[in-house]
Amino acid sequence: MSAPNLRDLRHRLMQTLATLSRLKAARNRHLAARARADMRDWQVQRRERTKHLIELGGLVVKAGIVELVDDDRAALYGALLWMADMLRSEDGVHARVLWKRRGKRTFEGEQLEAKEDRAIGR
Repeated sequence: MSAPNLRDLRHRLMQTLATLSRLKAARNRHLAARARADMRDWQVQRRERTKHLIELGGLVVKAGIVELVDDDRAALYGALLWMADMLRSEDGVHARVLWKRRGKRTFEGEQLEAKEDRAIGR
């Protein structure tokens, strides 16, 4: 081979290697983006679950149960187990209807109170 052909081959080889390097980088970016997307779905589900648990905990605090049991987790857990037993019993449907009605009335009363407070600027 002559010198010009060797230079041309070397040049083409360098171009091919550069193209290969760019393609590898593009593939890696694609794989990383796909992994992030998968992670984001998982994170979204985790955040939704966390938000739900925080809201439920907020209801326990809002009802005053934490203060009534003096932040005793065993007592709180026992009370929740008692509620679960009550819901599983023959009177479970009746208890649920009563609890739901009372909770709904309380929520509505709090919303009305908040509206009145905003109206008078408190």
